[in-house]
Amino acid sequence: MTDTKTTPRLTLGHTTLAARDLDRLSSFYCDVLGFHVTNRGPVPGGSEIAFLSQDPSAHHQIAMVGGLEPPSAAFVMVDHLAFRTGTLDDLRVLRAKLEAAGIEGILPICHGNAWSLYFNDCEGNGVECFVDTPFHVAQPFAQGFDLDQRDEDITEATRKQVESEPEFRPMTQWQAEFARRLQES
Repeated sequence: MTDTKTTPRLTLGHTTLAARDLDRLSSFYCDVLGFHVTNRGPVPGGSEIAFLSQDPSAHHQIAMVGGLEPPSAAFVMVDHLAFRTGTLDDLRVLRAKLEAAGIEGILPICHGNAWSLYFNDCEGNGVECFVDTPFHVAQPFAQGFDLDQRDEDITEATRKQVESEPEFRPMTQWQAEFARRLQES
């Protein structure tokens, strides 16, 4: 008999995007954001699907179905893809690649627990690329930040912004507390 009281832990496996122009959209994700096409082929109805990944343990992190009209989005922080990266320098490189690709409206936001760049891809899909900070604060929290500052200055400015916020603590402490809550549930 299945225990219906315990919910399995889930992790996001992939996301699927509608693509007006599959070649253009997959090229953007490969050339600008560093993904690789792992497979591509026809789907029922005469369309085509492309599978993209940056993770050798995941055949695809993104699937794109061509010939479809993506939903319109007016606010990039809602209904977007979010990708974690490792360093603030990674965000700087991504910003430069986005600017070179003609992407406008790149929005740097500090969430207290992450430094993010928000932008729209070449078909208007919302995208966030982010780096974790060493801090936890209650969400939502959003302030602009200057990615042109040195890493140490960004970290110190963030600390000053968030140290009086509710739930402020080192992220490692919050993670340990949350792990205990998950074990107890």
